[in-house]
Amino acid sequence: MKKYNEKTEVLEKIADSITSWIGSIQSLIVHTLLFLTSFVLPMLHIVDFDKMLLILTTVLSLEAIYLAIFIQMSVNKSHEKIEDIQEDIEEISEDIEDIQEDIEEISEDIEEISEDIEEINEDIEDIQEDIEEINEEEEEEDHNERAKNVILRSNVNSNKNEIKALKDIISQLQNEIEQLKKEE
Repeated sequence: MKKYNEKTEVLEKIADSITSWIGSIQSLIVHTLLFLTSFVLPMLHIVDFDKMLLILTTVLSLEAIYLAIFIQMSVNKSHEKIEDIQEDIEEISEDIEDIQEDIEEISEDIEEISEDIEEINEDIEDIQEDIEEINEEEEEEDHNERAKNVILRSNVNSNKNEIKALKDIISQLQNEIEQLKKEE
C-alpha cells in the first residue's frame, strides 16, 4: 500500500509538471517550431505531405488524450483541495459560532459584575458615612482626652518646675551642710 501511494505521488508530480509546462511560453515555442517543421518537411520533399499529416494527427491526438488526463488529474486534485478548504471553512464557522456564544456569556457576566460593583459602591458609601459619624464621635472624645492631656501636661510641667526648685533648695542645703561640716 505504501509503494502504491509513493508511485501515485510520483505520477501526480509528473502530471503537475507536464500540465504546468504545457501552460508555459516554452511549450508554445516548442509546439510552434514542431508545427512549422512539420509543414516545412513536405515543402522540402523530405517527407510526403499525407504521411506528415498522418503522423502529426496521430501525435496531436495522443498529446490531446494525455493532456486531457493530466488536466483532469489536476482538476481532481484541485477539487479535493477545495473540499478540504470547504471542510475547514465549516469548522471555522462552527468555531465562530462557539466564540459568539462565549462572547454573549462573557457579556452577561460583565453585566452581573457591573451590578455587583454598583452594590459594592453603595455599601462603601454607607460604610464611609458610618466612618464619618464614628470620626465625629471620636473627635469629641479625642478633644476631651486632649484637654485632659493638656491639663496633665501642665500639671506635670508645674510639678517639674516645683521639683526642680526643690532640688535646687536641697542642693543649696547640701552645700551649706558641707560647709558647716568643714567649719567644725
